[in-house]
Amino acid sequence: MPEDTLARTTRSGPGRLLIAVYGVFALAATARSAVQIATRFDQAPLAYLLSALAAVVYVLATVTLALGSRAWRRVALASCAVELAGVLAVGAISFLAPELFPDATVWSHFGSGYGFIPLVLPVLGLLWLRRTASAPRDLAT
Repeated sequence: MPEDTLARTTRSGPGRLLIAVYGVFALAATARSAVQIATRFDQAPLAYLLSALAAVVYVLATVTLALGSRAWRRVALASCAVELAGVLAVGAISFLAPELFPDATVWSHFGSGYGFIPLVLPVLGLLWLRRTASAPRDLAT
């Protein structure tokens, strides 16, 4: 079975929608953090750097889910796990120590400003990677 068969599993069916949503979040978080850092970094440096981190994670997840080879799936798994940990940590800290976040990040309040999609997205990504992991494993990457 060709390697491309494994790659198609992460970008077929619901995977296409998942990649599209990640792509939208990658663009939005990148644009938001770039503007914030360029224009008002001194107002909330932690929040804006966390938004930039979120942007990097979203870009990485988008690309690696789209590529889907065994090696890239590992990176996608790691990026979704980092994203989930970030959303949970920043979400909790933004409630417990709101003074640290004078301006919101993508992950503040568990992504409430984005309809909690930042909280749900990595869970869906991890579930999708698990579901598509049953593809043949004897392929070289």
